[in-house]
Amino acid sequence: MTVVYCTTVFRKPAQEQFMNIIITGSIAYDYLMRFPGRFTDHLIGEQLHQISLSFLVDDMTKHWGGVAANIAFNTAMLGLRTHLMGTTGRDFPDYRRWLDNVGVDTSTVRQIDEVFTASFFVNTDLDNNQIASFYTGAMAYAKNYSIADVYEGQPDLVVISPNDPDAMIKLARECRQRAIPFMADPSQQIPRFTSDQLLETTEGARILIVNAYEAGVLCKQLGQTIDDLQAQHEILVVTQGASGALIYHQGQKIDVPAFPVDAILDPTGAGDAFRAGFLRGMAADFPLQLCGMMGSLCACYVLEQVGTQNHNFTVSEFVQRFRQHADDEGLLDSLLVEASVSG
Repeated sequence: MTVVYCTTVFRKPAQEQFMNIIITGSIAYDYLMRFPGRFTDHLIGEQLHQISLSFLVDDMTKHWGGVAANIAFNTAMLGLRTHLMGTTGRDFPDYRRWLDNVGVDTSTVRQIDEVFTASFFVNTDLDNNQIASFYTGAMAYAKNYSIADVYEGQPDLVVISPNDPDAMIKLARECRQRAIPFMADPSQQIPRFTSDQLLETTEGARILIVNAYEAGVLCKQLGQTIDDLQAQHEILVVTQGASGALIYHQGQKIDVPAFPVDAILDPTGAGDAFRAGFLRGMAADFPLQLCGMMGSLCACYVLEQVGTQNHNFTVSEFVQRFRQHADDEGLLDSLLVEASVSG
C-alpha cells in the first residue's frame, strides 16, 4: 500500500498532550450469535411496517464487551493506559481483573451491586449484517456520576461513547463547563436521541466520530450536511468499513485507506478498535492520516476474531504488520521506544 501522507497534523499545545484520557461509555457482556442465512431474504418490502421474525442461530458465545471497555482494551494493547469510566453490576469482578491485567485503569469504574452488568445481544448473518439489542442493567446508573465524582484533576481528553443517554448529555455538559476537550461518539445511540439531545451530546466536541450510515442519520436528524458538521468540529471522522475512513480537518478531507484482513469472522467491535488506534495516534501527535491508518489496522485484529477482546498483539507486532502494507516514515518508532521503556 503506497501512501502519501497528508501533512495535516493536529498540533496540541505542549500543556495539552492527550495522554490522560478518560473513556466513558458502556461496559457490558456480549452475546454473539450467527445466523447461517441472510436477513434480507426474509424481509418483505411492503410488510416492513409490521415485522415479526425469528432467526434460528447455530451458535452463541459470551464475551467481554461494551464500547468504552473495548476502546480502553485496544488502547492498552497499543501501549496507552487510559481511564475507563462507567457503571457495572455485581458480576463485574472477573471482568475488572481482566482489564486491570491488560493495562486498563478501572479505578474510575463504579460497581452497583444491586444489578447485573449491561448485556449486548447481536445476531450476524452471512453478509455481516447485524440485528442487535442492548440491555442497560447497571449502565442505567451512569447518569448519577460525573467526571469530578470519579477522577481528581483535569483530564486531557474525554471520550463520550454510547452509554445511558442522560449520562452522555450530562458528561458533554460537564466537559463544556469545565473546558475539557472531548470526543463525541454517539453512534448506536443516535436513533434513541431527539434532535435537541443530539445537539446536547455533540455541541462543543473537538472531535466527532461516526460511521458513514450514522453520519447520514445524524445529518437528517439535525437538518444539516457533512459540511455543516465539519464546520462545527475541529476534527470529523467518518468510518466507511472496508473502504477505510474520511477525516475532515480545517477544510481538508483526508482519505484513510483500509488494511487487508486475513478473514472476517465477526465485525462486532471493529469500530471501537478503530477509535482506539486513532486515539493512540493522537496521543503521539501523529499526522491525522496516520492516526486513521492506525485505527484501520487495529480494527483488522477484531475482524479476524469472534468477540471484541479476543485478539492479542504487541506494539512491535502491530508496527511490523503496519509496515508490511504501508510506510509510516519512521514515525511509529516512537511507539516501539515507549513500549521498550514500559516493558
